[in-house]
Amino acid sequence: MVILWLPTRDQVIFGPIVMLAPLGLVLAQKPALGELGLHWRGLISSLWILPAAAALAIAGISLASAAGTLHDLYKADLAHVGGYVLWTIYQQFLLQDYFMPRLTRLFSSDAAIALAAVLFAAAHLPNVVLTVATLAWGAVSCALFRRYRSLLVLGLAQGLLGLCFAVCVPDVLVHHMRVGLGYWHYHPQAAGHYSGYHGAGGK
Repeated sequence: MVILWLPTRDQVIFGPIVMLAPLGLVLAQKPALGELGLHWRGLISSLWILPAAAALAIAGISLASAAGTLHDLYKADLAHVGGYVLWTIYQQFLLQDYFMPRLTRLFSSDAAIALAAVLFAAAHLPNVVLTVATLAWGAVSCALFRRYRSLLVLGLAQGLLGLCFAVCVPDVLVHHMRVGLGYWHYHPQAAGHYSGYHGAGGK
């Protein structure tokens, strides 16, 4: 979260190191695919989550259209959309495979889910609207992972809901989905593209 509040140049230098370090720490323990949430059984049993997320997205778009807040996705090319979805899958890895196992060793399962959701939401400050949304999704996704252990499905569902959120909520509120220092540096006419782990971009 410290990285999110650094200038863009420092984010580009230190961000990848900080973001990839948890991956190395998790893989160093040589976990089984099932522990990571990458086993086919979890994938199959959790597939219902994707149409459920799609239904929520359609409902949200319909409501936004009726309310007059629906707008085009910023930088809607395949590279940016695909990069964002890959980033949401990695966010789920951080949440489920790095933070949750450590939190559950210290707290009860329900308390660990609540704390993980708070940490996940806090990473999206000062974007208040996005923080509230990620607080809810953080808790829901952790509960779903506890039951189904499907990292890929949850990451894809988060990507779908995130893209829906981006086109339904006015940019004046979410600043192209920026977080951290990038939220305050947002300018509608000069906003940069979404750049993954830090808050300097948008989508």
